[in-house]
Amino acid sequence: MVRLFGAITRSLASSLKDIARQWDEFWFQPEDPLTLGVLRIVTGLMLVYTHVVWGIKLEAFLGPNGFQDPLLVRELVPDSTAWSFWWYVPESSLWTVHWVCVGALVLYTLGLWTTVTRWAAPLITISYANRAPNANFGLDQINAMLALYLAIGPCGAKLSLDRLWKNYRCGVRSLRDEGRWSVPAVAPSSTARLSTRLIQVHMCVIYFFAGVSKLKGDAWWNGEAVWMALSNTEYQSRDLTWIAWYPWISDLLTHATIMWEMTFWIFVWRPGWRPIYLLIGVLMHVGIGMFLGMWTFGLVMIFTYISYIPPETLSRFGLWMAEVLPARVGKTIQTAHACHCGAEIAESSARCMGSDVTGPAHADHEGQAV
Repeated sequence: MVRLFGAITRSLASSLKDIARQWDEFWFQPEDPLTLGVLRIVTGLMLVYTHVVWGIKLEAFLGPNGFQDPLLVRELVPDSTAWSFWWYVPESSLWTVHWVCVGALVLYTLGLWTTVTRWAAPLITISYANRAPNANFGLDQINAMLALYLAIGPCGAKLSLDRLWKNYRCGVRSLRDEGRWSVPAVAPSSTARLSTRLIQVHMCVIYFFAGVSKLKGDAWWNGEAVWMALSNTEYQSRDLTWIAWYPWISDLLTHATIMWEMTFWIFVWRPGWRPIYLLIGVLMHVGIGMFLGMWTFGLVMIFTYISYIPPETLSRFGLWMAEVLPARVGKTIQTAHACHCGAEIAESSARCMGSDVTGPAHADHEGQAV
């Protein structure tokens, strides 16, 4: 009996140790921050665009006499703890603070001073959204989620001006001390892994509960949900009313959407299924952009899929691009040079044969060049 109890105890301890090891590897195994660098760039571009759009009607969105004046917001969300620095910005400084925020987001996108700008990005994004809650939609929520999780990891360690400047300083130092140009490699980081995992897990949660919440509506059970969205003239970008004559299309897309959202969290972790599920997601969000006009939301959702691409794959893709692009550019230059030389040879030959090359066509060509 004692031996049996000892064997059970040892087996349980071994299982718990394996679970702890796998948990640690899943969340904290050091990872190349290249994926975070790519995510920072695309997220930063979307943040810059979004906040420039805020500025189109800045006083209407954030001003004291705008669409959502402070009294209205406090009445709508009386017990909210949502914080925003805009509550403390005087009206006379509205535009100054806005352009400072846009400038900070530009620096964040370029990867400059990311020790500071990576934390400024979520602070700015959340402050705009909380100040104007009635204008806060899915795009703003995903922007805030990406900005916050990217701030946790070293998102400026690669593909950034910070990295370029560090390489320059290290290269100059090594050239002076050792007589050769040498820059240190970027070390894998456990916080890079954590940041990536948080985005991945958050997307699984979003899709699962999006699917569950859809089941509350009858339209997602009877297959009419997609038709109702496509026939809504408020969002309709293209006329798809012809689907009314083919209801099976709406049925198929409606039920496929539910199945995909509710099983995303299962199959996206399986290497064989991951590309298929991500491709379905890309097609779905591109469709949302094309047919419902929600391009920014569709794009930012697709951007989150970059977190599921291993940094090794991104690195190989970068190396392939570095090989292909210069070759194509060189080929284009050679072709253009050959055509230019051919034209010169043809013109010289014509002159040797006594042909008039200063006719109307030639004059027109010279006039266009001028």
